[in-house]
Amino acid sequence: MQPHDVGLAAGPRRRTPGLRREEVARLAGISVDYYIRIEQARGPHPSRQVLDALARALRLTGEERAHLFHLAGEEPQRPAGPPRDVPPGVVHLLNRLDDTPAYVMDAAYTVVAWNDLAAALIMDFSALAERDRNMIRWACRRGLRNPEAMEFARSCIAQLRVAAGRYPDDPGIKELVAEANAVPALAAVWAEHEVAVPQTTAKRINHPVVGPLELHCDVLHVPETDQHLVLYTAAPGTASYEALRLLKVVGVQDLLPEDAPPPSPNGVEDAAAL
Repeated sequence: MQPHDVGLAAGPRRRTPGLRREEVARLAGISVDYYIRIEQARGPHPSRQVLDALARALRLTGEERAHLFHLAGEEPQRPAGPPRDVPPGVVHLLNRLDDTPAYVMDAAYTVVAWNDLAAALIMDFSALAERDRNMIRWACRRGLRNPEAMEFARSCIAQLRVAAGRYPDDPGIKELVAEANAVPALAAVWAEHEVAVPQTTAKRINHPVVGPLELHCDVLHVPETDQHLVLYTAAPGTASYEALRLLKVVGVQDLLPEDAPPPSPNGVEDAAAL
């Protein structure tokens, strides 16, 4: 990091590149003597507040900040709730995947970003309020009328327990836990204390416009924000591949009656669900 990166004058010629100790200390709001003792591992153990100040002064990334805390023997503090801001690079990737349905979920399984083809395949997420884009809430509301729906709900509950452990003070997650436990079958699943993370799976979707599709559903973790990027693909040369190409042309269709519940985020079991 150079002085001009943090709004400081370069001053006289420097023997080594980067910031001087006194400049780092000033940016962190601590004394130069204390900063020198931290560098040399002398004196008292730095507090979390000092570590945070140093991370801000040096403009560390999330990974670098966590590494600093680990070096000091401290556990990095997590955000109070799941981050919902999607990194610009991930948004750019979504927009470039114009032939692949893709969306981003936060750690509580709320869809926070999507591309046009995901909206055409699953539903128009923009027509829903943010709280209604949550897949776990969809599992609670859809009913457990067949083994596939129950398996999807079980997976959601296992992932909800992970989120609840990671963000125990988040009111939105607490609300989801309460909603799940209000459904007897899901309360029984919650009591089993299963935990799980998203897995790559095969999906069969009977789309009301382009017909049945057999797709691969791949889930990629975005560690910087504890989010997941979900992508649907079909093997080239298959009927599903051609159906996705047609869906790109057809786009989003208004297929839901006004009072209908949202469909499953991972695809629907039959056309009636849409």
